[in-house]
Amino acid sequence: MAGGLASAANIPELRKRITFTLLMLAVYRAGVQIPTPGINGEALASFFDKNASTLFGMFNMFSGGALENFSIFALGIMPYISASIIFQLLTVVVPHLEALKNEGESGRRKITQYTRYATVGLSIIQGLMISIGLEGMAAPVGNEMIVITPGWAFRLMTILTLTTGTAFIMWLGEQMTERGIGNGISLIIFAGIVARMPAAIVNTFKMVGTGEMTLIFLPILLVFMAAIIGVIIFFETAQRRIPIQYAKRVVGRQMYGGQRTHLPLKINMSGVIPPIFASSIMMFPATIGGFIQIDWVQQLTAQLAWGSPLHTLLFVGMIVFFCFFYTAVTFNPVDVAENLKKNGGFVPGIRPGKRTAEFIDKIITRLTVIGAIYVSAVCVLPTILIQKINVPFYFGGTALLIVVGVGLDTLSQIESHSVSRNYDGFLKTGRIKSRR
Repeated sequence: MAGGLASAANIPELRKRITFTLLMLAVYRAGVQIPTPGINGEALASFFDKNASTLFGMFNMFSGGALENFSIFALGIMPYISASIIFQLLTVVVPHLEALKNEGESGRRKITQYTRYATVGLSIIQGLMISIGLEGMAAPVGNEMIVITPGWAFRLMTILTLTTGTAFIMWLGEQMTERGIGNGISLIIFAGIVARMPAAIVNTFKMVGTGEMTLIFLPILLVFMAAIIGVIIFFETAQRRIPIQYAKRVVGRQMYGGQRTHLPLKINMSGVIPPIFASSIMMFPATIGGFIQIDWVQQLTAQLAWGSPLHTLLFVGMIVFFCFFYTAVTFNPVDVAENLKKNGGFVPGIRPGKRTAEFIDKIITRLTVIGAIYVSAVCVLPTILIQKINVPFYFGGTALLIVVGVGLDTLSQIESHSVSRNYDGFLKTGRIKSRR
């Protein structure tokens, strides 16, 4: 991987992709600083200082600090992620969407279009709920109202601003995926978390200075973070390699095949998708409930408070579900077995075709169980640390998993582009080019 990164600057196409991605991320971070009209910034900052360790702090982390500033990107990319989850689930139960998915590229484009429409709808709903909730909220110190001029003018302006901001972020993510490097949506979340980490480090030292955190916990925190990062790197790069043998075949007077290779299967094939999806679902109702002052809504919100037993149980359940669901969507053992059979490949000791598919499916199931346990542990266990010593969310397992996972995935794509480019250059300058 180090060799691929070193040669990235010498490959014009890869250099353009990296530059484009960085420019798009810079545009996103600039938009985070543009506030929505009609908000008392000081009162809102005071409110978030008091609620930094609640669900608002988690939502603020995923939005890259945009919610704390109540910027035009305050909703972040979460409505798009929620819409993507809805349509991925619907493709399993709705025949029309399943047929579109099986149509290939044209069907996928249609589903993507539906997802965009759903994103706008969810953004409108969230924007309305948040604007209504903000009108009844005040700063904990001084009791200043957060909204300067409440009313429908503020609500409509907020809905329009936040929905437009989310649509623009969605477009940025799609452009980065298509014309840049890495997954654009994941990179947006990655950039938001990384951008807020320096402030989180400063706040941690301030907490030590004010006595909110004892000095002895600081080295423990660093060791704990280093251990989590090491575990994440180990599991994200670990593979189960299934040996593949290709049968020998004679074409004319030459013999082909007979070589040995392997089918690499990652322990965590779903990557950072499960915690992002699970966090998105858990934050959507809880965020709306936090702005609706109705008794039964407040009671339900309290039960779903971040770190509560019910929240932890549902969070782990959703992580496990999305680990299995996303793996099933992206990897089909039957297709892999059929492709091996068509190309003369087989697993030693296993019959080609159905038996091979069952064998691969069995291994995938076991790996997914291990991966789901690993992701759940990384995302949930640091909750104890955050609750006990008031550590910022940015040092929790979910944030570290996203940062390390997205970073590894992006570096892997850079290396793949570099290797592919070097291979193309070899073909152009070697003997193959001289054939006419």
